[in-house]
Amino acid sequence: MQIPTPDGQADALAVHPDNGERHPGVLLYMDAFGVRPVLEEMARKLAGHGYYVLVPNVFYRQGPAPVVELPEHITQEDRPAVFAQVMPLIQAHTAERALRDAGAYLGFLTEQPEVAAGPVAVVGYCMGANVAVRTAAAHPDKVAALAGFHPSPLMNDAPDSPHLLFPEITAKVHLGIAESDMTPEVVGALDKALEAAGVEHTCEIYPGTVHGFTMTDTDAFDAAGLERHWERLLPLLESALGTT
Repeated sequence: MQIPTPDGQADALAVHPDNGERHPGVLLYMDAFGVRPVLEEMARKLAGHGYYVLVPNVFYRQGPAPVVELPEHITQEDRPAVFAQVMPLIQAHTAERALRDAGAYLGFLTEQPEVAAGPVAVVGYCMGANVAVRTAAAHPDKVAALAGFHPSPLMNDAPDSPHLLFPEITAKVHLGIAESDMTPEVVGALDKALEAAGVEHTCEIYPGTVHGFTMTDTDAFDAAGLERHWERLLPLLESALGTT
């Protein structure tokens, strides 16, 4: 798919049930390693549960996916070299760019003939969780569910820290956090910030996991963590969007 944006055309993957019906929409934001087969697998699993899933290449300004050539399996030894390539892409994807793109992605998703009328969900992994928070806060009338897994930092001292946007969110929220992502104190502070903002949410550390635990093509993968992720994500989507 090609999604028109204010800055060009974003290439994207779209997966949905092929039954001629309309299905609730899910905007799935990639992790830092980009759109690749493991994300297609995740999108297909969600589609199998009755959703239309759109996975944009958020690094489209630097080229179509794959923007960075990756090993078939990303080992711990590979990570420094891979991150040396992706960090400039991450840094270039500013909050301002993310917000411009979010409106385009949501508009494109909701206009597809296979997508049911009504609100959608946003799901993000790693840096995608940060973008998902910004999307849900900027479009509270369109986003009814928000899930972020092994998120990049959501609470910091910057004036555009994602946690400052929590009061704008009306979606149901689940954050699935790796043990290595944040200290329990930071997780507790996130939980309190969501509660103070009146957001219906769960904020959970997944035991025994490290950052990236949902991604089967990396050494960070944890089978129990991925299964817990599905056990949290699917009921969240069903409660907020239903299925068709």
